[in-house]
Amino acid sequence: MFAEERQELIFIKLKSLGSVFAKELAEEFQVSIDTIRRDLTSMEENGLLKRTHGGAVLLSKVRRFPMDDRIRYSEGTEHQNAVAKLAISFIEAGDTIFIGGASIHYVLLKYLPSDRNYTVITNSLIIAEKLQHHSNIETYIVCGKVKSEEGIVDPLATEFMRTLRLDTAFLTGGGISAKHGLSSSTPEGAIFQRTVAEVSRRTVCLANFDKVGTEFFSKTIDLKDLDILITDWEAPDEEIESIKQLGIKVLIASEN
Repeated sequence: MFAEERQELIFIKLKSLGSVFAKELAEEFQVSIDTIRRDLTSMEENGLLKRTHGGAVLLSKVRRFPMDDRIRYSEGTEHQNAVAKLAISFIEAGDTIFIGGASIHYVLLKYLPSDRNYTVITNSLIIAEKLQHHSNIETYIVCGKVKSEEGIVDPLATEFMRTLRLDTAFLTGGGISAKHGLSSSTPEGAIFQRTVAEVSRRTVCLANFDKVGTEFFSKTIDLKDLDILITDWEAPDEEIESIKQLGIKVLIASEN
């Protein structure tokens, strides 16, 4: 098989799955991992994909349509679960924390500590519903117009957030990069999360590998306003180094 044919098949697979891994492609096409890496590098140079540590992801648009709830509120990928497990180490007794309504936040619920008391502020009806039966967690939901795909992010919700003070905010977004900071699909969501960051003593970004190095439509915060980035082992090394050089603490969740 010629390289061009193989790359065309890789691209078809990438469009279907959203991400591919060099090791799996090498086994599928019966070639070396180095050959696949050269394919992915060539495809990246042609603007077809974005390389990651162990493979590649599809180049995203600067805006993303709302995710199907069956995907958003699911068990999550192995990368999301690894990031979530690492994130809970930043929840201490007596804390007041923010958890949004993104898929990574839903995964985080599985690992929330039950041996200490703390408070959760959320702008998601789904998250609030899941937390209401946790006796050790006091839950507050942000008031405002309900908007399912982003949670409650209207001006009323933003003004409500301004009246609060938080210990830790677990933020996420469509993408995070050294150049563009943390970014989101909509200005409304970006403004709301920016306000959450402003009222929080510590901001922690949860971003699995396919978000790292990606830039979305509306900037949420500059990286200088972020304290910690938690990502996973597939995140692109070059982008991680660029983020570290800006003084951001980066934690890499390990593969199980």
